[in-house]
Amino acid sequence: MERISFKEIPNNVLEKLIGLENYINNSNLEITLLELMRLRVAQINGCAYCVDMHYKELKNLGETDLRLSTLVVWEETNFFTDKERAVLRFTEVLTTLNGKPISNAQYDDLRSFFINDEIITLTLAIAQINTWTRLMKTFQIEAGKYKVNR
Repeated sequence: MERISFKEIPNNVLEKLIGLENYINNSNLEITLLELMRLRVAQINGCAYCVDMHYKELKNLGETDLRLSTLVVWEETNFFTDKERAVLRFTEVLTTLNGKPISNAQYDDLRSFFINDEIITLTLAIAQINTWTRLMKTFQIEAGKYKVNR
């Protein structure tokens, strides 16, 4: 049962979160790459609502069942490109900081595929989905009802 509904979140808060979401979605980063990252964060943080949402978004974008079902063990497969692997690695590091530094090797891995502006946007995108997962888990927004609007 929901503790707090979307309707109860102050409008100015949602507007700012959605504004940042729109900025990220309209950036040069590929939407499929962003959605893979979002689904991985949702898995790490155990957010059922966000897992449901980003799974459905990826299916709508034409993502395969094989890649979706193995995203949780992406390092053990060869189903993801080097670019996706760099993003997933950075996603996991940034999501599970635990006081650990982000190594130069991890950062340099990103620089192989992205320019500074894209790394900034990717970092914001990872922080943003971590914010969403924490909100959804706290408010206990019910999973399973999300509908893709594209």
